[in-house]
Amino acid sequence: MNALTKLAPGHVWFRAFKYTVYCLLALNVWLFFLDDYAASKEVFVDGVTWSNLVEAFSATVDTLAWVILLLLFELETAVIPDEKLRGRLKWVLTAIRGVCYVFIVYAFYGYVSKYFVITDLVELGRVNACLLAEQGYAWVATLDEYPRLTAESCAALQGQPLLQIAGTRIVGTPEQLGLAKSLALTDIINAGDWLIVVALLEAEVWLQLKGLLSDRLLAVNKWIKGFLYAVLFACAIYWGIDGDFLDFWDAFLWLVAFIFIEMNIFEWHEETEQEEAAEGAAHA
Repeated sequence: MNALTKLAPGHVWFRAFKYTVYCLLALNVWLFFLDDYAASKEVFVDGVTWSNLVEAFSATVDTLAWVILLLLFELETAVIPDEKLRGRLKWVLTAIRGVCYVFIVYAFYGYVSKYFVITDLVELGRVNACLLAEQGYAWVATLDEYPRLTAESCAALQGQPLLQIAGTRIVGTPEQLGLAKSLALTDIINAGDWLIVVALLEAEVWLQLKGLLSDRLLAVNKWIKGFLYAVLFACAIYWGIDGDFLDFWDAFLWLVAFIFIEMNIFEWHEETEQEEAAEGAAHA
């Protein structure tokens, strides 16, 4: 792959759009931090410690690691020439990537842990919700959104059977906690799916650098990743219907971003094929 030194106007606009998407994903790191911080104050009543940091800020850690990993993919597949992807630079990129994967896998563990937190429930029955409000309880609006009970919100819960998340001062109806459970499970499916996608991408990049990426293998991976991307798209739609807009928006941006990476790999492979054909013709 050769770094582009001069771009046609259409390419300039395309790259501007691509890097705008990357910047929006970087902004989402801050937005997820705000959500995680607000939720952690209600879920972890004894405070966030190093032992539960990733569990409390799983979305923030996950998104930050993925943004860094995305930029590494962009550098390797569209910016840095092949002849420079070796030696010290290659080791530095590999080390950064390794750290990112540690946090991504750890964030996946955080999603799984969060699922078990919000499914560990205590039945309260039809208690007076407004008395709970006086004691500083919060209620489940959706996953990671636990506003304090007020006179208005406690009135809406009066007469309904309530459940409490064990070890917290968070209550909700079976319907509210059922939705939170479904959203938490979607987080796990989404994160696990992305781990498989990125493993396939890593294999393609490695094979491409070794000159072993064939058209057939690229086609097989395309079908596999097509299914995986369809699952990710389904998760995004579900978040758009029953979840938080930020989750939907973030999922949509990630799909667009990795379409760019897929295009980079395809163009990189095509360039390599053309260069090898030209060299073969020159030696014929």
